Amino acid sequence: MRAVLASASAGETEAIAARVAARLELGDVVTVSGELGSGKTTFVRGACRALGVTAPVTSPTFTIGHRYEGRIDVAHLDLYRYDGVSEADWGDLEPYFEGAVVFVEWPEAGRASLPPARIAVSIQHAGEDQRRIELTSAEAALLEDVE
Repeated sequence: MRAVLASASAGETEAIAARVAARLELGDVVTVSGELGSGKTTFVRGACRALGVTAPVTSPTFTIGHRYEGRIDVAHLDLYRYDGVSEADWGDLEPYFEGAVVFVEWPEAGRASLPPARIAVSIQHAGEDQRRIELTSAEAALLEDVE
């Protein structure tokens, strides 16, 4: 199933993410793809707030991952610097997948190694602050009424 939404601001992107996050469960993986500056971290921030995270949510590009405590713990990974995920790399990443909902930015590098995504998010620039947000899931119920 697929849903395509429009966002006119960072606040709208966060609100869409919050509606998606309300359907997530411990152990779920959400991949978030898009160009630089498209709003991937903004999307993750909105989801984190909905999951009870109060700490600042920032891009983990240079640290690879952040772990946040909330009503449900959240792991936020960024694979931008990876060309692929080796067994050694997976050893560093695997702990993030334990006991959390996991958001993975730039998942393309880890497709062969990552657990399957329950929801895949693709964000595209659509002019100025406008964004096109495409949500894909094998579970139609996850995407119902997210608009």
